[in-house]
Amino acid sequence: MRRYFGTDGVRGIVGEDLTPELVERLGKAATLWSGRGRVFVGRDTRGSGLELEEAFGRGVAAAGGNAVLAGVLPTPAVALLALDVGAVVTASHNPPAYNGVKLFDREGQKLTDASEEEIEALLDAPGPGGGSVDRIEVAADSYVEHVVERFGSDLSGLKIAVDCAHGAYAAIAPDAFRHLGADVTAIGVEPDGVNINLGCGATDLALLQEAVRAGGHDLGVAFDGDGDRMLAVDAAGDVLDGDQILAVLALHLGVDLVAVTVMTNLGFHRLMEERGVRVVVTDVGDRYVLEALRREGGLLGGEQSGHVIYLKDHVTGDGLAAALLLCKAIRGRTLAEAAAVMPHYPQAKVNIPVVHRDVPRAVRREAERLNEELAGRGRVLVRPSGTEPLIRVLGEAETQAEAEALCGRIASLVTRALG
Repeated sequence: MRRYFGTDGVRGIVGEDLTPELVERLGKAATLWSGRGRVFVGRDTRGSGLELEEAFGRGVAAAGGNAVLAGVLPTPAVALLALDVGAVVTASHNPPAYNGVKLFDREGQKLTDASEEEIEALLDAPGPGGGSVDRIEVAADSYVEHVVERFGSDLSGLKIAVDCAHGAYAAIAPDAFRHLGADVTAIGVEPDGVNINLGCGATDLALLQEAVRAGGHDLGVAFDGDGDRMLAVDAAGDVLDGDQILAVLALHLGVDLVAVTVMTNLGFHRLMEERGVRVVVTDVGDRYVLEALRREGGLLGGEQSGHVIYLKDHVTGDGLAAALLLCKAIRGRTLAEAAAVMPHYPQAKVNIPVVHRDVPRAVRREAERLNEELAGRGRVLVRPSGTEPLIRVLGEAETQAEAEALCGRIASLVTRALG
């Protein structure tokens, strides 16, 4: 049973459940676990990032390893550039008060539950010492070159707004689009350590919607703070979630298999069934999607939240690569036209703050009963968050009113059961 690792690494509020001491212990344990001890480390733009990056490096050195600190980099860049281990000091889409650590193995793959348990078992193990810490500043250039070369296309004539969430893509993504010929309006590109993900980026699309409509853009794309999520808005400012983006890409790329999570819209499943594309469903978390793709030999997968994974010439989900693929997929038509192919079932969601994230048994039973009764016309889903002290409830149906009623019914049960 993992104590510190959640759905996507170790995460918490800095100074409370995430401290420099814990991050240093993680650096030491991950290095001992790797057996070789060469660790490539990046971070996002949070004010706490530099101190925690240095703490992780001290842990690597304490284990006798070599820490290569690369500074601000998006998570997919660290996955591509991982040595014996890749580590990112980030809390991804969470608010600035949070931070965390994501880990990758030497192949750039996210760790399995078993590997995370092995690392936790080494948190208090002694280290031999004698390691070293180096700093480099050229990692971003090699990453951008890789992504633009393999996922880019001629974007001349395309007018696009790019929201970088004041995060790791701020100094990278707008220039990548400009390099390919696009007319770019960049927002969310002034990180100050305390504004990452605040009122911008993939977690709040209002600023991007306004910019797209006001500027007459063809589309807008938004990343989260560490760059592994991407969402889009069309020329009218209407939002495309990860399911719709994945549907556009699946048809454009001609894949015969797509991996998604239990959150994925029923309309996506209907479209893929019509087109003869096999859909593999996993638990929530992009690492579970990745595991499914590797197990099934697939290339494309993703999550409604905006994780889009395409494993041809890559090892993990990448917001910039996904955005470039989307731009290529819609050439000759609008984003709204491309997205219209997928029917979109209304969904209602509620997040319930809790102390303990266990879903009561009675709630699970009622959710199962409702789903049997709905028989594919809709559904309910209740699950613990993997990153925050929340229980998440989803209702999905053919009308918004039905979706909200289903969601409310289960949410009320959770609230009553937990007092």
